Amino acid sequence: MSIVRFSVSLDKALVDEFDQKIQREQCPTRSKAVGDLIRDSLVQTEWQAGKEVVGAIVLVYDHHKSDIVQRLTKVQHDCHDAIISTQHIHLDHDNCMEIVAVRGKPPGIESILKRLKAVKGLKHVSLASGTTGVRLP
Repeated sequence: MSIVRFSVSLDKALVDEFDQKIQREQCPTRSKAVGDLIRDSLVQTEWQAGKEVVGAIVLVYDHHKSDIVQRLTKVQHDCHDAIISTQHIHLDHDNCMEIVAVRGKPPGIESILKRLKAVKGLKHVSLASGTTGVRLP
C-alpha cells in the first residue's frame, strides 16, 4: 500500500471540533480519522449504486410476546438466500437480541429490513450497513 499526502484547507473551528471528536474516540491520528470518513462515504456510495453489500440487522424483543419468535423465523426462512448468519442473545429473562447478517443488493436487504420491522412486538430494529470489502483498498 502506498501512502499519498495531500493538503486540505478548513476553518480552524471545524478542525478544532474534529480534533476533539477524534480524541474522545481515541483515534490515533487525524489521517486515520479522515481515512475512516472516506471509507464510510465509499460504503454509502456502494449502497446507493446498488452494488453487492453486507449488513447487520439488529432486533430486540420480548420473547414472551405471542408468536414473535415464529414470525421472525418465518421471515428469515423466506429470505434465506440473503441471510448468511443469525445470532441470538438472551439479554435478560424476557428480552432477546438477534443479529441477522445479510448479504446482497441494497433493495433486497432493505426489503428484509422492512419485513422484519413489520413484525408486531419488536422493541427495536436497526440496520448497520457495510461493505464486502472488494471495492475498498
